[in-house]
Amino acid sequence: MWKIRPPVEYAMEAKYRPFLESLVPLDPITLLKVKRRSPEEEFPSLDGNRTVMASVLTLGMYKRQYNRATDSGVMFDDIIRPGLEDPGQSSGPVSVGCVAGDAQSYILFCHFFDRIIEAHQGYNMSGNQESDFNYDNLKGGDDFDREYTLGCEVRVSRCVEDFSFPTHCSRGERRQLHSLAKKVFGQMGEELPGALVSLGDLHQSMLGEGLTVETATDIRIKTGVARDWPDSRAAWINKEGNLVVWINVEDHLQLVSARRDSNIKEAFESACIHLQKLEALYRESRHSFIWKQHLGWVVSSPAMVGTGLKASVHLQLRHLPLHKRLGNILERLRLHMDTTGSRGVFKISNAQTIGFTEVEFVQMLVDGVKLLTAMERALEEPEGSIDHLVPAQK
Repeated sequence: MWKIRPPVEYAMEAKYRPFLESLVPLDPITLLKVKRRSPEEEFPSLDGNRTVMASVLTLGMYKRQYNRATDSGVMFDDIIRPGLEDPGQSSGPVSVGCVAGDAQSYILFCHFFDRIIEAHQGYNMSGNQESDFNYDNLKGGDDFDREYTLGCEVRVSRCVEDFSFPTHCSRGERRQLHSLAKKVFGQMGEELPGALVSLGDLHQSMLGEGLTVETATDIRIKTGVARDWPDSRAAWINKEGNLVVWINVEDHLQLVSARRDSNIKEAFESACIHLQKLEALYRESRHSFIWKQHLGWVVSSPAMVGTGLKASVHLQLRHLPLHKRLGNILERLRLHMDTTGSRGVFKISNAQTIGFTEVEFVQMLVDGVKLLTAMERALEEPEGSIDHLVPAQK
């Protein structure tokens, strides 16, 4: 028995409803003949999984995303595959554990990706992202203490409109991206001279100090990024050899500007100039870099959206890494310290990539490295203390 009034049936509406419903676009997943059982039966085992993905994903969230697919066929299981293939170790850095297959993934699976970005980067997804490549706004970065700083790097990722990301793109898409890169880099001109080299022909000797040849790592193979390696992968290297743009590796493009003299101001300036030139040329080719107002520059990893920028300085430290307050200090500075294979040299980088502009992130790194250097000097003194140097809570 109806508890509310039954819906009114109109004769013409009833007659034409089947036709009207036939015009509604089908969700792409209804066109896929995937042999799957219920979400409860397909839900992955997350026991012992240390990724951010595992900390966010619940059965309810999985069920909500289960019957969805992007126009290019990316399903939710494709999104979480990296965290299942590499669940992380009991110690060491925690990986994000997921990757987008295309730009639409961030829209269709936004409930999941927004939580991932908030958990991994400590950023409230209700805001809008801004971009700033005016390197003249950066204060310092060319005045580090060379006794402690041993090198620096600025790494920026970009993806191109109308193409799936490396984990999901077809062989033809990857080759088309390679052809597009040949066209664009051929137009760089004499003002920004360089050479485009296929990855199969690239040797370490062609790269400057601080740059290494990209390889098909185990995790890239497991997640599909390294399919057909090194087919349609390439590197554009500038004349000086201290800047390289990787094509079809982690993202469609990844620019790396490295210096051995720790002058991150120069490294950032070079990255900005080349990046803005590339953006203009790709836009002229009707393939702009992907930008969304609430996400900023969209790339395959949610750990890199916003600016797509990771700036880092190699810092030689003996006393500070042993200090009990180091973790809290880094958190307040919004910095990350990589201790892998350090031997007393630690890679200091921005912990976030979203929520601030490119210039602001590099400025945080510059100011943070100077403060960490001052702390190291203070601890070298007998009975040295850093209490007076600890920054206020962020």
